[in-house]
Amino acid sequence: MSTARANRITPYLFMAPAAVIMAIALLYPLGFMVYGSFRDWDPSQSIGETEFVGFKNYVTLWFDPAFRESLSVTLIFAFSVVTAEMILGVGLALLLDRNIRGMSLLRTLFILPMMIAPVVVGLMWRYMYHPTVGTFNRTLKSMGLEGVDWLGQHALLSVIIADIWQWTPFIFILALAALQSLPRSALEAARIDGATAWQQIIHIKLPLMMPVLVVTALLRLIDAFKVLEVILVMTEGGPGLSTEIVALRISRTATEFRELGTAAAMSNYLLILLLLFTIGMFTLTRLQEARAKRLARQIQEDE
Repeated sequence: MSTARANRITPYLFMAPAAVIMAIALLYPLGFMVYGSFRDWDPSQSIGETEFVGFKNYVTLWFDPAFRESLSVTLIFAFSVVTAEMILGVGLALLLDRNIRGMSLLRTLFILPMMIAPVVVGLMWRYMYHPTVGTFNRTLKSMGLEGVDWLGQHALLSVIIADIWQWTPFIFILALAALQSLPRSALEAARIDGATAWQQIIHIKLPLMMPVLVVTALLRLIDAFKVLEVILVMTEGGPGLSTEIVALRISRTATEFRELGTAAAMSNYLLILLLLFTIGMFTLTRLQEARAKRLARQIQEDE
């Protein structure tokens, strides 16, 4: 074997053990789930004893009003929290992108919510939403106002607020890191040309940050589709199906209804949906990266 060929093969040899482990740890469970979705499967059976039913589970779910309701709740929840968190997180990053005394302490305080276990977050907000002794209703009553049935009439909104509180710091930290990595020459050139702070944000900072922001939004969107513990603790999916997202319905279908094949098909529907969103977001990322490169090149030419 020639030296050149050996040099080409060596990196792949080093990667081979990790690739094998990833294939076993990732592809096998995924293949097992896809295989199980075509079976009439309950926990009392091994998968080899189950009956093949083809696309029956998928067709049943497609016409199941409860599943469609859960999917609708999931989409509303995911896009609401990601939109609000992106606006708040990026806004805070732009506001605090300056030399402020005690900035290290502020950053630590901002990231504390995302360090708390989801079960604890759910319990904390459930107690704050309590109709009689909860913080919010006691505050409203002290002001002479009527209490609100937070986890009844406004259950989905209450869950959305809790998620925004916990995960806005994630957006803030990544947006602030993206801001601080921007080329200072571009900002200095904009100041010399007389651009106001708002014009710098709109025409320089946000376009250059966009590739990072798109990836950040994608990460949060994927995570929002999989939220389970907070909603389970706060509302258990109720009242009715008003806060039952797909992840919670999958859990119930597998454990309470004992329909593993249907739960697997539901998981595959969710996986396909997330793959479509991921492909769309990565396409948008490529476009934004190309735009950012053109903008940076234009700024350099103007200099």
